[in-house]
Parts: sequence; structure tokens; C-alpha cells
Amino acid sequence: MAEDTNWQKDVLETIATEGLKEQKRTRRWGIFFKLLTFIYLFVLLAVFYPVTDISHGAIPGKKHTALVNLKGVIAPGSDASADKIITALRDAFEHKDTAGVILRINSPGGSPVQSGYIYDEILRLREKYPNTPMHAVITDICASGGYYVAAAAEKIYADQASIVGSVGVRMDNFGFVEAMKKLGVERRTLTAGENKALLDPFAPVDPKVNKHLQGLLTNVHNQFIFAIKQGRGDRLKEVEGMFSGLIWTGDQSVDIGLVDELASSSQVARDVIGAENIVDFTLEGDFFERFSKALSTQMADILLEKTVLPQLR
Repeated sequence: MAEDTNWQKDVLETIATEGLKEQKRTRRWGIFFKLLTFIYLFVLLAVFYPVTDISHGAIPGKKHTALVNLKGVIAPGSDASADKIITALRDAFEHKDTAGVILRINSPGGSPVQSGYIYDEILRLREKYPNTPMHAVITDICASGGYYVAAAAEKIYADQASIVGSVGVRMDNFGFVEAMKKLGVERRTLTAGENKALLDPFAPVDPKVNKHLQGLLTNVHNQFIFAIKQGRGDRLKEVEGMFSGLIWTGDQSVDIGLVDELASSSQVARDVIGAENIVDFTLEGDFFERFSKALSTQMADILLEKTVLPQLR
């Protein structure tokens, strides 16, 4: 009787083991065929599509409105970095069939340095190409550094519900001095230079340091205000709080001169520039860069399926 039971047990163990092996083989083959599919698609796309699109979709001999998107936080290395926006603007202005340029902005702001670079380059390009109008069009938000950039345009357009303004400068920090006392934590920081740790969140506030930092922020703020006044000129109708960090809707912004008119990119291209055909000059990386990003995402999904999902079953 015991021998019969052991025989049945052995058979069940063998079946279970073979089942697990078959599942592993199926999973491996699935991963293999997925990788093979991606390689096949990559080869096809590399053969039938160019690595870079030099024409940006422009039709030779036909005038167009060049579009450059400034989207997200303005910072080094971001899609809205000065390097990318300036390169795109130069390409847009230099194209022989460009009738006008639109910088479409949807940004909460960012680095004053990066914003200043773009501002200065817009003024330079406008001077170099005086017959090519350049306008800024605000979509959802154009605040702080985003508006710094927009002020360099010939005109600014927005939607009635766009958020505009926030002309100010900020520096964020935290203080954990009291929390350290309650936890019994001792701060041990060594510096060469009495103000080297001036933003240390674990040290008490130093009035002298705060005064110095406030002067720094005020200096950058004044640069910001000067750039806006230089760009907007007598169109600005200064109201209380205009340069205090307050924000307004597109409707309100027209009333106080932060925005010229209400219009979308397509309206500006058609009715202001006079070239309804819009060609996007925004830098999005070359073909292989875009494809590699998509491929890496898919690879991550495959590896997740291979290494994580089996452990959750």
C-alpha cells in the first residue's frame, strides 16, 4: 500500500515539475519573440525613415508659420532648456520659407539664467530678421521665467483662461532646528568660510545671511522687471502687484498689458502672420534617440514581466 502511494506521489511531482519547466520555456520563447519583433521594427523604421528630418515637414516653395514649443520647466537638460529652444528658434528663422515664427509657451517658469538666454536670443533673432515677425502664444500657463521669455516677442497672445504673470523670484529652504532638539540630534558641520553653510536647514536663521540672500533675490527680480519693461514698453499698464508674483487670467492680462490679444496658434498663423500652414521646428531628438526611448520602455516592461511577475504568483 505504501509503495502504491509513493508511486502516485512520484508521478504527481514529475507532472508538476514538467509543468513548471514548460511555463519557463513558454516565457523564454515569449520574451525572445518580443525582442525579435522590436529588432525587426527597428530595422524597418531605420530603412524607410530618415535619421533626421531636415525639412521639418515644410513644403518647398510654400510659405509657412514656424512653430517652436516651449513646454515644461525651463532648466538645463530639460525639453525647455535654452540650448534646445534657441537651436529650434534659429532653425525656424533661418528657413527660407518661414513667413513668421510662433513660440508656443506652456511653462510655470524655471531658471532665470536659462530664461535670460532665450530672451536675449529672441531679441537678437528679431533684429537679424526684421521682416520675420515673431510672436509668443500662451496656452495653459506662462508664469515667471516663461513670461520672462514671452516678453521678448513682438506680440503676446493667450487664451482667456490662460494663467499669466508670477513676476518674481524665489529661493526655497527648510528649517529643522527645533525637530533636531526634540530628537536629540547634534549637528556636526565643518566649513572653511563662515558663510559656506548659509543654507544649512539644520542651523538657526542668521539675520545677516538672510539680508544678503534677500539682496540677491531682489537683484535678480530687478533684472526680470527690466526685461519685461524693455520687451513690453508702453503697452504695460502697471497695476498694484504686477511685479509681486501675482497671476492673472488671459482676459485680465490683456487689460493690464501683459498680453496683447486673445488668440490661438492657428489664429495667429492664419490672421496675423498670414501663413496658415504651420511647421513644427521643436527639437525632439533624432530618430534613433526617439526610438531608443520607446525601445527602452518596452525592454523595461519585458524585464519586469520576467523578473517580477513570477514572484507575485
